[in-house]
Amino acid sequence: MTVSETTAAVGVQALRPHAEDAFAHELKALAAADDRPRPARWQLSPWAVATYLLGGTLPDGTVITPKYVGPRRLVEVAVTTLATDRALLLLGVPGTAKTWVSEHLAAAVSGDSTLLVQGTAGTPEEAVRYGWNYAQLLAHGPSRDALVPSPLMRAMSEGMTARIEELTRIPADVQDSLITILSEKTLPVPELGQEVQAVRGFNVIATANDRDRGVNELSSALRRRFNTVVLPLPATPDAEVDIVSRRVDQMGRSLDLPAAPDGMAEIRRVVTVFRELRDGITTDGRTKLKSPSGTLSTAEAISVVTNGLALAAHFGDGVLRPGDVAAGILGAVVRDPAADRVVWQEYLETVVRERDGWKDFYRACREVSA
Repeated sequence: MTVSETTAAVGVQALRPHAEDAFAHELKALAAADDRPRPARWQLSPWAVATYLLGGTLPDGTVITPKYVGPRRLVEVAVTTLATDRALLLLGVPGTAKTWVSEHLAAAVSGDSTLLVQGTAGTPEEAVRYGWNYAQLLAHGPSRDALVPSPLMRAMSEGMTARIEELTRIPADVQDSLITILSEKTLPVPELGQEVQAVRGFNVIATANDRDRGVNELSSALRRRFNTVVLPLPATPDAEVDIVSRRVDQMGRSLDLPAAPDGMAEIRRVVTVFRELRDGITTDGRTKLKSPSGTLSTAEAISVVTNGLALAAHFGDGVLRPGDVAAGILGAVVRDPAADRVVWQEYLETVVRERDGWKDFYRACREVSA
């Protein structure tokens, strides 16, 4: 039984199902309603893939939930890129849903989001190309049976979409092993005197954090092999509140957390705090602020609210209150204990204390900050 089959077997028992499992009913409904041309080995047409990402209602009444809230044109460019021979690079600051979009694109295009290379400072070349089963290698010498394919090699052989997370975290010499794969669509195996040629349908989605500039920047040769789509932070507070509330609801259901009545007020408060400190100015534009060292991303806001829901459910009355999110906000803001604590205290005293309707939140933050 494969990993995907095992995950499907446990079903709702999986803590975090893959996109193709969690939204299988939506993908099936889209496939049934999709009568548009599909590129080779694509599960859906480009139009249906974009609909899966952005949401919509099908003719039979099936509601497709939005997976990404942002400019439609960015999603269309990303999907169109995958339909060509160009690889896709999703670039953005932390918390702009790069991994989330990457996973859902792979699920919609290939029906499998698990062909993944996780980029780290220690990612070896074998993770990108191939490795060896050393027991087989020592017993019988180099052979196809002894070869252990990487996720990219599997994707090439099967015409699937491979994913590379945190590309700029990968050492430069390992990054460059992608150049032949992306330009020639072939992977030489000199030990066997053979090569693996990509079949139609193969492509690569990579993500990179633009806060990592200077870590392992892409060479110009490799960058030319990608079409880059920059995912922005949510443009408006309402858009960010919508994203946070949707993801918190999904995560809460997967963790069996009870829905918090009137939780939207605290979600909006968390988003407001994060946006003001991130932008360095209050929402009304009247007060300039110092920004802390952390990113205060949408993903962190989701984490703060989810943790607050767990506190409210297990140690409160089930209602999400300021005290449930105060500690999470403090942890997200104060990453540098010296500099960030000063920024946070100044924000509390000059903005939060004077804001109408925020007295309970001010007291809760003062309590956890003491």
